[in-house]
Amino acid sequence: MTALTVGNVTLTYPDGSDRVTALNRVDLSVRGGEIAAITGPSGSGKSSLLATVATLIRPDSGRILLETASGTIDLATLSRRAAAGVRRAGIGIVFQQSNLIPALTAVEQLEVMSHLGRRRLPAPAMRRRTRSRAMELLEAVGLADQYAKHPAQLSGGQRQRVNIARALMNDPTLLVIDEPTSALDTERGSAIIDLILDMSRTHRAATLLVTHDHTHLHRMNAVYTMTDGVLTPAHTATAAA
Repeated sequence: MTALTVGNVTLTYPDGSDRVTALNRVDLSVRGGEIAAITGPSGSGKSSLLATVATLIRPDSGRILLETASGTIDLATLSRRAAAGVRRAGIGIVFQQSNLIPALTAVEQLEVMSHLGRRRLPAPAMRRRTRSRAMELLEAVGLADQYAKHPAQLSGGQRQRVNIARALMNDPTLLVIDEPTSALDTERGSAIIDLILDMSRTHRAATLLVTHDHTHLHRMNAVYTMTDGVLTPAHTATAAA
C-alpha cells in the first residue's frame, strides 16, 4: 500500500533580516487511492505545502515519507538530483495552468514524460510502448480522438485533461494537484473533479488537492484547512470511502 505521511514540517522564507513562516509544524497523511483536499485563503501556505511535498522546495525541518512497494523515502532529505529523479519516476504534478508545450500534440505531451532524463533516444520498441501508454491515458480522460491536436486547438477543459493524463504517464505513487478548476467554468470544473477522483482511485495514487471550490469536498476522503501556515483537519468524508 502506498501512502504519504507529512510529519511536523516547517518551512520559512527570508524576509529582510527576519523570516516568515509559510508552514508551521504541518502534519497530514493520505493513503494510496485516497484524496486529501486542502482549502484556505490565498497566501495561507497551501501552494508552499504542495511544492514541499513535490520536492520542489526543501523544508526547514520535519519528515515527508512516501511509502511505495519498494520501500519508504523521506522526500524532505533528498538532494536536488535525487529529488528530480523521484519526481520523474513517482510524483505527478498538476498545476493551476496546464503548462502544455505549444509545439507538441496532445499525445506528444504525454510521450515526452517518458523521455525526461534520458541521454539517448529510446529504441523503437520502447517508443511504441510509450505511444500505447499515452493513447490509453488519453482515452481514459476522453481525448483519444484529440491526440493529434496542439494546445491552441483544445479548450481549457481539454488542456487540463491532457495535463492530468500527463501527470499519470509514469504511474506515480503520489499526485499533487494545485487548483485544477480555477480557470474553468462550473460544468467543466465539475468534470475535472470527477476525472481526478476516478484517476486517483484507479491508479491508487495518494493525492493532495488544493482547491477553493467547496462544492465537491464531501466527496474527498479528508479535508484540511490551511490558515497562516497551520494545517487543521476540517472534515473527513464518508461518501468517498
